[in-house]
Order: sequence, then structure tokens, then C-alpha cells
Amino acid sequence: MNTTGAGTIDRPVTRDPKKQDQTMNPTFTDTPVPVHADAIESRQNRNHAMQLIPEALARAHMHERLREAESERRGHRLAAARRMQRRAERASLRARRALAMAVMQ
Repeated sequence: MNTTGAGTIDRPVTRDPKKQDQTMNPTFTDTPVPVHADAIESRQNRNHAMQLIPEALARAHMHERLREAESERRGHRLAAARRMQRRAERASLRARRALAMAVMQ
């Protein structure tokens, strides 16, 4: 068995971290530090905003439905008011006729 070689992945030469190849075990200080911390924060804000999109859409949809319902209620009230006005006009005409008939007798 030859022990002077570099070893293999399965059988490294040594298990001592100080003697191992540094490219195989990068330390925490070797990892690059994010250059733009603002970019990460911006990305998190965008993700948060994207999570809120369905809620905003639902809120806008409900606002639109409420506006339509209020408009429909206004239309129903207007139609009812017009019906009542016509009914009042007919009652007024009947009263005039009745008064005219009473005077004529």
C-alpha cells in the first residue's frame, strides 16, 4: 500500500483538518460576503409584496363588488321612487275625478 500519494475522495491521506487540502474544505471566512446587502433586502421586500398580491386582488375585487352592489341598490331605489310617483299621480287624478263628479251632481 502506497501512503505517500494525495489520497482519494473515499480515502483521504489524513483526517487532520490542518493537513488536508484547503480547496476541499473552505472555511467560513473564505465564503464571499454579499456585496449589496440592499439587494437582499430589496429581494425580501419584493417577495413579501408578491405574497400580498392575492390579498390585494381580493380586497380590490371586494371593493368593486361593494361598489356594484351600492350602484344596484341606488337603481332599485330610483325605480321604486318612480313607481311610487306614478302611483301618487294616478291617485291624484282619481281624487280630482271624484271631486269633479261630486261637484257635478
